[in-house]
Amino acid sequence: MKNSSWILWIFTALTLLGYFPAVHAADGPPNVVVIITDDQGWGDLSLHGNTNISTPNIDALAEAGAQFDRFYVSPVCAPTRASLLTGRYHPSTGVVGVSRGQERMNLDEVTFADLFKAAGYATGGFGKWHNGSQYPYHPNGRGFDEFYGFTCGHWANYFDTLVDHNGQEVRGEGYLTDEFTERAMKFIDANKDHPFLCYVAYNTPHTPFQVPDEFFDRVNARGLTMFNRDKSRERDIDTISALAMCENIDWNVGRILNKLEEDKIAENTIVIYMSDNGPNTWRWNGGMKGKKGAVDEGGIRSPFFVRWPGHIAPGTKSDRIAAHIDVLPTLVDLTGIDVTKSDKAPKPLDGVSLKPLLMGDSQDWPDRMLFSNFRGRSSVRTQQYRADAKTLFDMQDDPEQRNNLAKDKKQLHRELAAALKKWNAQWSDNSPRSADQRPYPVGARPTPPTMLPVQDGQFHGKRLQYSAPPPNASWMDGWTNRADYPYWEIDVIHPGRYEAILKYTCAEDAVGTELELSFRDSHVKGKISEAYDPPLIDSPDRAERKESYEKPFKRMTLGEIDLEKGRGRLKLKALNQPGEEILDLRAIELRQIDK
Repeated sequence: MKNSSWILWIFTALTLLGYFPAVHAADGPPNVVVIITDDQGWGDLSLHGNTNISTPNIDALAEAGAQFDRFYVSPVCAPTRASLLTGRYHPSTGVVGVSRGQERMNLDEVTFADLFKAAGYATGGFGKWHNGSQYPYHPNGRGFDEFYGFTCGHWANYFDTLVDHNGQEVRGEGYLTDEFTERAMKFIDANKDHPFLCYVAYNTPHTPFQVPDEFFDRVNARGLTMFNRDKSRERDIDTISALAMCENIDWNVGRILNKLEEDKIAENTIVIYMSDNGPNTWRWNGGMKGKKGAVDEGGIRSPFFVRWPGHIAPGTKSDRIAAHIDVLPTLVDLTGIDVTKSDKAPKPLDGVSLKPLLMGDSQDWPDRMLFSNFRGRSSVRTQQYRADAKTLFDMQDDPEQRNNLAKDKKQLHRELAAALKKWNAQWSDNSPRSADQRPYPVGARPTPPTMLPVQDGQFHGKRLQYSAPPPNASWMDGWTNRADYPYWEIDVIHPGRYEAILKYTCAEDAVGTELELSFRDSHVKGKISEAYDPPLIDSPDRAERKESYEKPFKRMTLGEIDLEKGRGRLKLKALNQPGEEILDLRAIELRQIDK
């Protein structure tokens, strides 16, 4: 029954257009490298006409294969990644935001890593995940054998920082983007003799604006000659910093491509390059309206390049609209993997295979609508038009969205607005701003331990706050009233005894504070016996940041607590308050000790 469902799933997704998967047995199954960048706009490439930047390696990758001129993603990070990984619109996957649990993909979703792993591929993910931290939301629970990176929406420091290696916290060396490339290249080397899927999710040019001198100095010396359509909103230092980070990405893409050549597997490797949303600051972007977070063209149009030597002709170009939801079915179609081998039940796909377009066959390509939404804003894109509830733009005659045709083409606008309304109606609330109430799994596997950072918790009381407005990579401060407390909604998968460890800082006058961690009827108490109040880690930012800085935290074993199976609220309370402030908290770690 399960196999029949998978066959129906793949038939629906791939044969609608009248073709079947092709397996290239002579070469062996092709490898796959998917590269996605973070906050890089369509205009952040020299290929697209931006003379402020030089990206020769990415440009060459694009020219050696297929380029999609109108490729769309979601307005922000986590939704794009969910759609990329599953072939489904992000609200269907449970992803509706970027923090406080809203970034998590439902556990019954099937990722392309699940499919390729089941088909016998080695699977590795390197960089930013942003679809859930606790196993099985963690990449290791979503089909990736190997993961090296970070799981939340952004990171506080890009040099010599702490990262996640298969669920364990380790200290990295060097610049993060360079290090993710090194890890990806080692993975490619280790698996060059059999099929692999390598997912490289770079964390740049997302802020904080940190980049090695070599790249910053080069862009800064070149200067800026092209600007955003509203130059008054652009800050030169932000643009220079972001473009320098993009030039570093280009250098690293070149390293990956060289590694494929060195290992003599470039001819049998599909390489995809794309971004996750529009540019994160106001800078040149082809005159398009909007940036990251917007459902206008500038917020969701992404570069999209696919290279497969001997299969996709160099210089292939497509002007047909396509999207992140198309990547999974396209990869399944190109590689010919057997999706019936997955032990996860199939989900209906929203995307379609782009194989005909990649192979230069656009005849009879059907018209389609692509939808976008984020925090109450939504739009629909057809081949010619973009519309929302109040506007209609002819994107062929007016690519900068300056002339609203809603009143001139009332019938067309009504039809598109109705289609958009119907699409949005599938989800009762697809843009919550409060914390996600789905519980965080604890003890889903014996090791490594479950980490509960404060960004995944909630606060009781009015004074507790994150160390910066973006919750990701932050800590809790403002604990000046012991009636306040942080808590986490959790689901204990494996009951038993757990060691509870706090990652904290505190002033000297907080020594002697007694803390209590409780879950249902169980609790454990412990006292702060040592002050620890280090300065923030020096961060070589090129421009002002909104995020928290990196800060060292001390580990304190609070004690052991018995956790019953099931859902409940894990609370951390202060039983006394000898000092002005209780502590700053980064996370609680729960380590199962009676496996």
